[in-house]
Amino acid sequence: MSLTTVDARPWIIVVGGFLGAGKTTLLLAAARELKRRGVRSAVVMNDQGEALVDSEYASYASAQSIDGLRQGEVTGGCFCCRFSELIGVMEELRAFSPEIIFAEPVGSCTDISATTLHPLREYSDQYRLSPFTVLVDPERAREVLAGDADTNLKFLFEKQLQEADVVCFSKSDRNSVTPSLDVFGAGDVRRLSAKTGDGVAAWLDEMLSGRLSAGSRILDIDYEQYACAEAALVWLNLEAEVRPAVAVSPAALLGPLFDELDTKLSAGGIGIVHLKAIVRAESGFVKAAICANGQEPDVEGNLAASPAANHSLLMNLRALGAAPEVRKIVEECLGRIDGEIDDLRISCFHPAAPRPERRIVGMRSGL
Repeated sequence: MSLTTVDARPWIIVVGGFLGAGKTTLLLAAARELKRRGVRSAVVMNDQGEALVDSEYASYASAQSIDGLRQGEVTGGCFCCRFSELIGVMEELRAFSPEIIFAEPVGSCTDISATTLHPLREYSDQYRLSPFTVLVDPERAREVLAGDADTNLKFLFEKQLQEADVVCFSKSDRNSVTPSLDVFGAGDVRRLSAKTGDGVAAWLDEMLSGRLSAGSRILDIDYEQYACAEAALVWLNLEAEVRPAVAVSPAALLGPLFDELDTKLSAGGIGIVHLKAIVRAESGFVKAAICANGQEPDVEGNLAASPAANHSLLMNLRALGAAPEVRKIVEECLGRIDGEIDDLRISCFHPAAPRPERRIVGMRSGL
């Protein structure tokens, strides 16, 4: 990749994909690769709620290996419903002169091409727009596309694939068998692993080559069905300060809590779509994530961090079930921690119907 010194407009690289596909991990790996090349980058996170695990994790990653990575957030709705806020955040980030700005939409959102990429084209005097990448976890794809899969998740997953300019299979270090996506016209699917770095540089080069168009696929989407599919998900964001009765390491605090949440949610018939949490203390941090009930957590951070008396906890849970029941289970599991819980803040809700600020005309959307 070579960035021209004549054109000062930063590239915007939007990376979508279903919950748990590994979008944040990819963007951080790409930021590290850009730093190695001497290229400044920034990232915009997005969520239906506030208190984001990904933003916290990106801050730690930046401090440890991507010094200078700037980040912003658009919360309270997807980019499509908060397009003006997205523009505002990117303008703030431009004060730090990034050459690349990554943007990661909410993992349950779709119709990004019509509501975000095409409106961004009107800012071509300020930004250059890369193809829309949709990241796919092959294991999740096999589950969601199975005949007995939840119809709401399947709808969202399929729509995301249908509008992708570029499809990338993530986690290639752990997935050797990949499902066929020919039915979606995905064509030549790229493979990469953000953890090992395989394929990341090549993907970046393609995104910045100018050879592929952005927003080439516009969805024909029923917004009533889209709203019902999103509303089937429970969105829970939690933050708290935890003081265990006996000093423990971040891993020793988070591990049992994760196990209990998995057990209790499963017993209550609540389907985990994505559960991630991060615990930080003076001695270090630990982040864990799962994308299904009974799954072995994907753990990052300092597992050898020493015991600490004070911990900060952030948790984001996306699940299939009723919000009051999910909140009750989470509060019960948190209450079983031997110690004191302070400054507890929980937001638990079903996403409101998506109402984009902007959408290119001529599509069956009811907007």
